Amino acid sequence: MSVHDRLKSLGIELPPVAVPAAAYVPFVRTGNLVFLSGHIARRDGKPWVGQLGRDIDTATGRAAARAIAIDLLGTLKAAVGDLEKVTRIVKVMSLVNSMPDYTEQHLVTNGCSELLAEVFGDKGAHARSAFGVAQIPMGACVEIELIAEVA
Repeated sequence: MSVHDRLKSLGIELPPVAVPAAAYVPFVRTGNLVFLSGHIARRDGKPWVGQLGRDIDTATGRAAARAIAIDLLGTLKAAVGDLEKVTRIVKVMSLVNSMPDYTEQHLVTNGCSELLAEVFGDKGAHARSAFGVAQIPMGACVEIELIAEVA
């Protein structure tokens, strides 16, 4: 099944590339690697704000990370033209806006990782880091960046 068909079967329509909120570009390609800038969680077009362990639970954080994965896929498609060109998702780095005693950042990040596996199959298996941080721009609950290898 093609990536396009998997997205369609999941009911996912990819969004256009978001306009950067500061002095950076949404992606950079060098050789066969594409580096996607961090994408913050958005809900209804606005930053999905909150802090894990205070006013957002792990399941909601996971949903936010899944929403980011969809945005990342939209940016990746814009970067390479066709997601079939992706040969591997190499790395995901996740920042989770967390209370000091919150320790489930890895479970939140699964929302992104699991969607990438659903969309790309074995090519979606990736190295990953998940960090708890004191704050994220605009108060977003999660921010994720991605590195992909392309043909």
